[in-house]
Amino acid sequence: MWVFSTAGCRWLGAAGSLAVSVGGWAAGTLPVRGGWGLWEPRGSALTVAGAVLAYLGLTLLIAAWWQYGRLLPAGDGRRVGERSGERVGGRSGERVGVTLGWWTAPLLLAPPLYSADVYSYIAQGAMVLEGHDVYGAGPSVLGPGSLGADAAASVGGHWTDTPAPYGPVFLVLAQAVVKLTGGAVVPAVLGMRILALGALALIVWAVRGLSGGRPGALWLAALNPLLLIHVVGGMHNDGLMIGLMLGGVLLAVRERWVLGSVLVGLAVMVKSPAAVALLFVGIIVARRAGGGARGLLKGLLPGVVAAGVAGLATVAAGTGFGWLRTQSVAGSIHTALSVTSDLGLGLGLLVADDPDPVKTLVQRAGLLVAVAVIGVLGRRCWQGRMDPVLGLGVSLLVLVGLSPMVQPWYVLWGVCAVAAVAWDGRSGWGLAVMCGALAYETAPSGHTPAYGFALAGVALAAGLLGLRAARARGGPALPAPVWAIVPQGGGGPPGGPPGRSPGKGGHTGRRA
Repeated sequence: MWVFSTAGCRWLGAAGSLAVSVGGWAAGTLPVRGGWGLWEPRGSALTVAGAVLAYLGLTLLIAAWWQYGRLLPAGDGRRVGERSGERVGGRSGERVGVTLGWWTAPLLLAPPLYSADVYSYIAQGAMVLEGHDVYGAGPSVLGPGSLGADAAASVGGHWTDTPAPYGPVFLVLAQAVVKLTGGAVVPAVLGMRILALGALALIVWAVRGLSGGRPGALWLAALNPLLLIHVVGGMHNDGLMIGLMLGGVLLAVRERWVLGSVLVGLAVMVKSPAAVALLFVGIIVARRAGGGARGLLKGLLPGVVAAGVAGLATVAAGTGFGWLRTQSVAGSIHTALSVTSDLGLGLGLLVADDPDPVKTLVQRAGLLVAVAVIGVLGRRCWQGRMDPVLGLGVSLLVLVGLSPMVQPWYVLWGVCAVAAVAWDGRSGWGLAVMCGALAYETAPSGHTPAYGFALAGVALAAGLLGLRAARARGGPALPAPVWAIVPQGGGGPPGGPPGRSPGKGGHTGRRA
């Protein structure tokens, strides 16, 4: 059937994206005030109708994405649509780029979707402009007559009095948007969306380079509906962190590790989890230097460069070093997706009158386990038993899984890295199913209703059943744990260049 071809998937996904956008005009994360009559509540009936339309559109988008991935060849992917009989001219990566454009375009003028975080970004940029300590107070310090006051009024309740957990590089960008738009909500939101599109372009460039142009890598990373609705629709700064981080890793692979370390340092100055990449950039540099003591010493240099970038960026921004003490503020907010927070809260309620100390202890234990696992993965990469890019991706997934606060879009940190080297493996498909399910967890309004988890469960079951059916037809198998992936052929001797694995879907480490 035509609808199951790549062209059909392209149209179906675009229709789904359009439905998400149109539904968002009634049921999105609309501002409390300052919507210029464009982004305003339309009444309860229209709000419900908009939400239903957005959920239907999301379902179309995810179904089109999963089917599109099935049509991608598992090899070098020079043609897309071979299985459907559709002949597609040109390079397949370019065809995936066309599909990405079709699916992204309907979201460009939509109101904020699935999150109110963009209002925090705007308010924090206004705080920097007005001389407030953004690391000592929350958006509530902006009074009615202040720049960015309309955005501050729309900040989610948890974050109204919470200091910024973001680095000074991102705050400078938010400050620039507020300065250019005067802090008016509609133009400021659209300005932040331009930044989000720049982040998407960085991700495409980095993933394409790391994967050797394989279209499936772009399919899992950039074409991912979870990324589209939360990075483009919701304008989360995680997209900018991912783009800068993977761009830095790509430059390190291309033997330009100094500039790569600068990019990773900038990524850390957006959101701190990007610092994990410094371990794997250091391993790439150390192995290229021949290993041994000399290699280890050289492997420390990316961290030194990134630390210098962080210091210079902080001084240049003028926001101070308060970001060093605000990295844990997010952990104080309970999210149902955090396994350690849920477990800690449950144990605390069982054994103590005040569950918070027990919860904190379990959260810290989870982070310690994550650090230990990341260390093991780093050792495997150093020994040449695992591709460093894959090691980075798995490390970030482990970090997210054991963090005290987990949001659905956090998994994109690791998914985009894994996509570059293992998109067509069992775990690549497992991640695709997980991303499709997580896309349902948050409503277009930014809330996390109970039915969102129910819909996520239905999507997860449907995805796994689809994989089982595909396996019966000779397609991808049911997912194995992502950390079990080791590129075939190893990574060469520890003294050789990293990532020379000839394994299927593996990162080659070549200059491109």
